[in-house]
Amino acid sequence: MKLSNRAQNTPASPIRKFAHLETEAVKKGIKVFHFNIGQPDMQTPQRIRKIFRRFKGKIVLYAPSRGIPETITAWQKYYLSHGISLTAEDIIVTMGGSEAILFALMAVCDPADEVVVFEPFYTNYTGFAAMTNTKLVPLTTTSENNWQLGDLDFIQSKITDKTKAILICNPNNPTGAVYNKDELQKLVNLAYKNNLYLISDEVYREFIFNGEEHYSVLDFPEIRDRAIVIDSVSKRFNHCGGRVGCLVSRNQELINSVLKFAQARLAVPTLEQLSVIPLLNAPKEYTDSAKQEYKKRRDIIYDILKTIPGVECTLPKGSFYIIAKLPITDAEDFVAWMLTDFSYNNQTVMVTPAESFYLTPGLGKNEIRIAYVLNEKDTRQAMDVFKKGLEKYLQLKLN
Repeated sequence: MKLSNRAQNTPASPIRKFAHLETEAVKKGIKVFHFNIGQPDMQTPQRIRKIFRRFKGKIVLYAPSRGIPETITAWQKYYLSHGISLTAEDIIVTMGGSEAILFALMAVCDPADEVVVFEPFYTNYTGFAAMTNTKLVPLTTTSENNWQLGDLDFIQSKITDKTKAILICNPNNPTGAVYNKDELQKLVNLAYKNNLYLISDEVYREFIFNGEEHYSVLDFPEIRDRAIVIDSVSKRFNHCGGRVGCLVSRNQELINSVLKFAQARLAVPTLEQLSVIPLLNAPKEYTDSAKQEYKKRRDIIYDILKTIPGVECTLPKGSFYIIAKLPITDAEDFVAWMLTDFSYNNQTVMVTPAESFYLTPGLGKNEIRIAYVLNEKDTRQAMDVFKKGLEKYLQLKLN
């Protein structure tokens, strides 16, 4: 029997593509340093974990489909701490940022509609687009231009009568770019002029370095009815397994439609929603120290990458990722080789090939994404192993 085109065309996660090779390496007794996935090694705050331990209820009830009122109020308080005033009706609690992205595409796009996206982009956008039969239209950004969005007329040239939205990630995964107010204003003007939604994935909002400032699409009143924000506590509080996020929009027609999707999936888990309330009420208790820790890790990785001949990269301004161009032709082959054929002191490193973060064929084949999610000691050790592995790989390819 034939499966649906949707089932066949939805790609497997390239971030997890080499998991079986990692498993085999571990079976051989090799320690694998994980730079491949955005799962930081910092502890999930005790204030979150205590909620689970202290739960006294006899029954874990369904939560309201929109979200537990106290959780929604906590999201309101969180946004107000960033100068953004929202009503409870502007927020729907979701199962992580992933469900929020899926709901946003489902709400604004019919099958074959188009969404403009800037590559390289978070690779799971491709999966969400396939699941909703949405066509992503890529615009390429480059390290040489600090991954900025580019010329307004060129962006306009990609907009057709099938375009329904522009999708951005700010701060950016995988590049670490941060879009300043002028860059965002260009997109706001385009969205207003072309009657488009502007969907902004802002899950790394706090993690901005070097004095940069974060601007939300919610800060622009001219697109009040078409700004959609995707958010999550996963990275902000290192609560990735909690799967709590939200979709935010002041467009009540859109919110009411998203609520129907939320009702169809019933509810976000009750205890997980309760667990995030203390941190949403006082986010800086965790995020300020986390930001400084990520900056240390970023600086270590960037400084070491710059010492490796042939490696090119741009200092990330935000999130906790960096794209590096390597002096190789096939990053997937290199990533696999590091897991199957190489170890130094019985250690190796797992990174992510960057080709899957692009839609344009041929781009990213010699690039990798590194997630700086390991503590300072492990980061230095892992980068030493990575450097030796790349040197060995290049020697083999030259001989």
